[in-house]
Amino acid sequence: MGYLNFFTFDLLFMIIVFYVVRAENGTYVLNDRASLVSFMSQITSDPKNALENWNSSDVCNWSGLKCDNGSRVVNLTLSEKSLHGTIAPSLSKLSYLSILDLSGNFFEGHIPAELGSLSRLQAISLSSNRLEGYIPNELRFLHQLLYLNLGSNKLTGDIPMSIFCNGTSHVEYLDLSDNLFTGEIHLNNQCELKELKYLLLWSNYLVGEVPQALSNFSKLELLDLGSNLLTGELPSKIVGKMVHLQILQLSENRFSSHNGNTDLKPFFASLANCSNLTELNLAGNHLGGELPSIIGTLSTKLAKINLDDNHIHGPIPPEISNLVNITLLNLSNNILLNGSIPPELFQLGSLERMYLSNNSLSGHIPSAFGNVPHLGLLDVSKNKLHGTIPESFANLSQLRKLFLHDNQLSGPIPPSLGKCINLEILDLSYNRISRTIPIEVASLSSLKLYLNLSSNHLQGHIPLELTKMTMVLAIDLSSNNLSSTIPSQLGSCIALENLNLSRNIFEGPLPASIGNLRYLKELDVSFNQLTGEIPDSLQASSTLKQLNFSYNCFSGDITNNGAFSSLTIKSFLGNNRLCGSIEGMRKCHRKLTHNLLVAILLSLLITPIFCVAGYPLLLRSKFRRKSTVFNMKGIEDEKEAMRKEKKYPRISHRQLVEATGGFSPSTLIGSGRFGHVYKGVLQDNTRIAVKVLHFKADGEISGSFKRECQILKRTRHRNLIRIITICSTPDFKAIVLPLMPKGSLEDHLYPSHGPRCGLDLVQLVSICSDVAEGMAYLHHYSPIKVVHCDLKPSNILLDDDMTALVTDFGISRLVKVADENFSVNDSAAYSFGSTDGLMVWFVVQLVILLLNMEWESRHHLKEMFIALGVLLLEIAAGRRPTDILFKEGPTLHEWVKRHYPNRLEPIVEGAIERCAPCATVQLDSTKIWRDVILELIELGLICTQYNPLTRPTMLDVAYEINRLKQYLSSPSNLLIE
Repeated sequence: MGYLNFFTFDLLFMIIVFYVVRAENGTYVLNDRASLVSFMSQITSDPKNALENWNSSDVCNWSGLKCDNGSRVVNLTLSEKSLHGTIAPSLSKLSYLSILDLSGNFFEGHIPAELGSLSRLQAISLSSNRLEGYIPNELRFLHQLLYLNLGSNKLTGDIPMSIFCNGTSHVEYLDLSDNLFTGEIHLNNQCELKELKYLLLWSNYLVGEVPQALSNFSKLELLDLGSNLLTGELPSKIVGKMVHLQILQLSENRFSSHNGNTDLKPFFASLANCSNLTELNLAGNHLGGELPSIIGTLSTKLAKINLDDNHIHGPIPPEISNLVNITLLNLSNNILLNGSIPPELFQLGSLERMYLSNNSLSGHIPSAFGNVPHLGLLDVSKNKLHGTIPESFANLSQLRKLFLHDNQLSGPIPPSLGKCINLEILDLSYNRISRTIPIEVASLSSLKLYLNLSSNHLQGHIPLELTKMTMVLAIDLSSNNLSSTIPSQLGSCIALENLNLSRNIFEGPLPASIGNLRYLKELDVSFNQLTGEIPDSLQASSTLKQLNFSYNCFSGDITNNGAFSSLTIKSFLGNNRLCGSIEGMRKCHRKLTHNLLVAILLSLLITPIFCVAGYPLLLRSKFRRKSTVFNMKGIEDEKEAMRKEKKYPRISHRQLVEATGGFSPSTLIGSGRFGHVYKGVLQDNTRIAVKVLHFKADGEISGSFKRECQILKRTRHRNLIRIITICSTPDFKAIVLPLMPKGSLEDHLYPSHGPRCGLDLVQLVSICSDVAEGMAYLHHYSPIKVVHCDLKPSNILLDDDMTALVTDFGISRLVKVADENFSVNDSAAYSFGSTDGLMVWFVVQLVILLLNMEWESRHHLKEMFIALGVLLLEIAAGRRPTDILFKEGPTLHEWVKRHYPNRLEPIVEGAIERCAPCATVQLDSTKIWRDVILELIELGLICTQYNPLTRPTMLDVAYEINRLKQYLSSPSNLLIE
């Protein structure tokens, strides 16, 4: 009986304890909820609806939260959600929190000191926000912290020593980069972060020397102190103890070498202990001394060496050839670096880029250059090299950019250089090269950026093969001894923007075809022996900005109209037979008989024109006076012609109403400036998308409708949306397209619900390749040349097999060609009171026609390149170009460029993280993904450069992205920059 009483009492005690614990745990759960609600109250903007479900009863179901088995919040991750507001101190009440990630948002204000009370916190990421003020000292209480990232904010003041010396040795990652920190790096010997692997302090205003106590961080793999104001000797003793170091960035500081800035050997000797080193960047310091031969004993894993923009002198040690995995070697801008180029360098079989420019190197260019199979860029310009250009350059099949300018090279240009079939830039200017321009080199159609052979001793004529460089942007043949006439075929270089033929011995007339180059901006033909009149086509050009005709033998009348309106007398000096209205130029003296002759010639010209064209036009004007009510007849005729030509099915307005449920809001799938897009199903179960245009009387929408119909009717490509039919009535305009089952790229990049993932890297690159191919077709091969002016993710649709199709041509530009039909605006009615009025009208219309044939400028064509570049950067960076970050600060291009090339790791990691949940990424595939993402970023930056001379063609872009696509499917292929 006593035993039973005891058992009953024990059971009752356990039940009481259970309910007490449960009640206490429920109280903590309610505290967590209250803390999060307080945090949410400080959010002023949530454009992506990241907190949309933060009103349900169970906080563990809220987006961005994870709980433990006791329903306590342990993980709060809201990165890249574009949230605005301040970080509420109430988060400190989430006492079980171990991960806090609010990176990639727009939080302002200070970092709450109360976060220091979260004793279980292991990871904090507040990077890429707008946080200000100091780092709170209270963070020193976070003894379990492993990861701290406060980079890319506006934090100020000194970096508190407590960040490094907080009594814990667990921190592995510490990023305080890209802020406004000042003062020294405060460390003492008691600071031992023995587990720290990554330390990033770049782009601040830190001063003083690197503290010796940093050598206690013996497990560091990445140390980046670049872009600060650090001084003193290179930290040899410190890095010598970092045996695990892989990346060392000390660039853009004020370091010096040892022994009064004369000795680099101690530093490179200390690096010999870093057996895992892959990148070394000491660029932009004040380093003096010679490069020691001990550099050849560094880690064979070393892939990139940047020592440019220093005061290094002496010869290049041949021992560098021991670093067999080097892909990038940059020793440029060390003016006192001298001696010859060691032939041993060309045993570096992995070398892709070599920069040796702006030094004092002498001797010959070694023929061993031809032994580097993957060399894509070679810059040995601005040295004292002499001798001839090696024939072995013919072996460099991957060479894209060759800079040999500003040397003392002599002899001919080797014809074998024409075997460099991927060459995009060739600069041999300011040398002593002689003889003629080889036909083989002139036939290099791969040259897309510029050809510069200026300031040499070249002779002979311009080879006609050079006129086949249809995509080259700049040609400079100035300051040579070239003779004969300027070939009229230069007008075939249709992409040319800059042409300099000055200071040669050219004679004869200046070809009028040069004035027809629609993108030409600069032309210099000064100091030649050209004769005849300056072609009127040059004055009529809408793109020419800089012209120089001085010191030739030109004659004729010059007016200050058109492209000549901004010119001064300096552009025409030395042409004694020129006269005109340019200020400082002698006036032209005309005779009355000359004016009479002109009048007679004009009469003879206008009379047959009137007989052939005037009378029918007069009849047409009479007909217009009788019937002017059919303002939309041209569109209806065009629709009927389109239906007859392509046999498009007839779909009535009523059928579209039935298919879309009366254009119900529930079927609305998109809206834009010119209308709405509805989804629907026809009676034969065909799924369609109906683009209904807003009807306006101003003709703007009519123009958009006609333009889009014309493009969809006359273009055929697997990556362009096809048209099913159109439906057009006087008050209703619609285009019927196939419905794409996978939606748009916008839906996958920025889903309104669910995780931000849906496409892996293979799919994204394939989509980019499809888009580039479609754009290349529009630009180069389409029956009508089209410039898509609204390329963005929402205008890229995906079909069942994830093939991308470009759509929405409503505001595209049509590049007019010479064989287009001339038509008069049907919406206007003309009446003429006299034959003279008709003549004037006809002449005006003829002039308008001729001007319209040249209306498209290089600026408009470049819009498509920039848009595709922005799309690539958007995919890689995971940010919209319209984010508030770019509206109030730099553009997306500028923001990515600010991180290029050495600060891209967060962007690359973010891209891999976004794609990884959608595909299983093995460890050996990570490098492949990194390579591809980096290439996408570089290609995006090239396409969005402000200088059009440095942008590629659309065919180049399509080729490069297709290469990346092939690389992902066959990673054994090498990527060559």
